Amino acid sequence: MRARSDDGAFESDERVRVAGPVVEFSEHGARVLADRYWLEVSRASRGVVRRRDTSRGLELRLLGRGPCLLSFGRAECTSDVDEVRCRYPIAGGLLTRQPGGELNLSQSGSHPAELRAAVRAFVPRWSGSWYEQVQLRFHVAISRRYFKRLIAEAS
Repeated sequence: MRARSDDGAFESDERVRVAGPVVEFSEHGARVLADRYWLEVSRASRGVVRRRDTSRGLELRLLGRGPCLLSFGRAECTSDVDEVRCRYPIAGGLLTRQPGGELNLSQSGSHPAELRAAVRAFVPRWSGSWYEQVQLRFHVAISRRYFKRLIAEAS
């Protein structure tokens, strides 16, 4: 699902159903979801975009040291018997017009389970076709690769 609000914020909710859980329902499982996602960002960009951990959260930077494309607050991991989630508030970066919004990575249910990579209330610096043709497509492609890797690792 993809949508755009009147204020220019975008939503993207990528999901896939799988036969059963791919990570455990725990804080560790939430961290696995996050680590695999950031790994796919780096792999999909062939290392051009890299994660850099900071005292405030994490940043996605060109080649790990270049300009900050996106910055995120600290991960907020939650879990219960039927859902595990890692949420990152979007704090800024060159690709945002303003701080706000979030990235949610989650798994819910058991048989079947659902994996999700959702961006909510994200206001890109460049709206319209540039965002939809480049940034949004990149998020969708990463989400698909991310789901495939989680499923393969669980097999």
